[in-house]
Amino acid sequence: MKRSEIFFSSIQVPIDVVMILLAATSAYYLRSLPMFQGYVSKVFNLGFQEYITSVLILTPFLILVLALEGLYTMRVTRRFWHEAYGVGRALTLAFIFLIIAIFLNREWFSSRFVIVVGWGLAVIYIALSRTIIQLIQKWLLTHKGIGVHRVLLIGVNKKMQVMRRQLQRDKARGYKVVDQIEDVSITHIKEIRAQKGVDEIIIGDPSFTDEELTKLMDFCQINNITYKYVPTTSQTSRFTMKIFAGEPIIEYQHTPLDGWARVLKRAYDLVAGLLLTMLFSPLMLVIAILIKIEDPNGPIIYKNERIGENGQKFFVFKFRYMQWKYCITKENKDLKEAIAFEKKLIEERNSRKGGVLYKIKDDPRKMKVGAFIERFSLDELPQFFNVLRGDMSLVGPRPHQEREVERYAEYHRRLLTIKPGITGMAQVSGRSDLAFEDEYRLDVFYIENWSLWLDIVICLKTAGALLRRRKNVRGK
Repeated sequence: MKRSEIFFSSIQVPIDVVMILLAATSAYYLRSLPMFQGYVSKVFNLGFQEYITSVLILTPFLILVLALEGLYTMRVTRRFWHEAYGVGRALTLAFIFLIIAIFLNREWFSSRFVIVVGWGLAVIYIALSRTIIQLIQKWLLTHKGIGVHRVLLIGVNKKMQVMRRQLQRDKARGYKVVDQIEDVSITHIKEIRAQKGVDEIIIGDPSFTDEELTKLMDFCQINNITYKYVPTTSQTSRFTMKIFAGEPIIEYQHTPLDGWARVLKRAYDLVAGLLLTMLFSPLMLVIAILIKIEDPNGPIIYKNERIGENGQKFFVFKFRYMQWKYCITKENKDLKEAIAFEKKLIEERNSRKGGVLYKIKDDPRKMKVGAFIERFSLDELPQFFNVLRGDMSLVGPRPHQEREVERYAEYHRRLLTIKPGITGMAQVSGRSDLAFEDEYRLDVFYIENWSLWLDIVICLKTAGALLRRRKNVRGK
């Protein structure tokens, strides 16, 4: 840790103490305002001095909880909402213990108003004070160079070149690339350290031998240099350590979605899917009426064949947003003309060149109501029924058409090892504007790191992602 980080970490403790006392004081005097008289305890009669003494006794416990949550590592790269979430979680935990203690002995403290308001103000005051400190740190970092971590990159492959450009472009990260080399010669590294200084070394080349890396790790430990490396795909996989035939062995796990985790995910899909279906049913009824009014020739729900888990075919339900004569389905009597027109549009308007998927920009086949519901992904609301049927999950990789799956590279077929989803990592991180390889990497991260909490977070983020206009949309 840099000296500036140590300094800001050390002053954070007394500042947090001041913020806790300020929050407690504010809560104490707020209870006396006329507007809050209907919410305060009439039997609360502690004098201010006695009240503050009680708060001072409680404060070390609150500081300890903040410390256990790792909130005294003052790196400037943290974001406000991450900081506020961490503070809120720590103080909530502490106040739960406090409420339990008061419940067991009401004589200790009788004002629930002071407790609740004090908790809320403590979260706000501490989060704001930390944000101010962080802004000061960031200003010193970007304008004065105070607290910059000097990093040496080892490896000249594509990943390391991208990392170098990102670190050089984003100075607020707190890193300065002093050099980039392709060897792990200790002599060479010593020369760079003597000339430019090195605080951290990041290795991104898997071709070095264990002997070379062991020597480099020893050098870093002796000279107090942080050692980091960019892992290979197999090194980032989930794994468990076991004893097999008397020998320690590493077993790589494809996904946590196995056994009871699979049951838990299905239960979440059923409960959340049913609630969402009921919530959006009035809107779905309105959309259905508008589609039938604009183009009464075709069905309201368009069934599009997709490839699901383990390569099984199934029909995705969507509101039809194209004119019926252009829909690619056997039920369309003008199917040949529709296919020919689609091929022409792909040749002329495909904005996704060279990839597995295609996107037709400004697709002329859409109805007026179709363009609106497709823009905000309302055409996908009927997929809640796919979730209830068990064809899909609320969260997972998006299902692709057979002709798209046929163009998969072999490693892309990993996307077919779990149920496809209505939304997923790719959708909340860039939606259909992502390149296919970027979408694939995000979906693989989800497969390898699934948790119920991750599903909940992605569902919540999807609501915000839907408000962003989709630049292009894949054809159907």
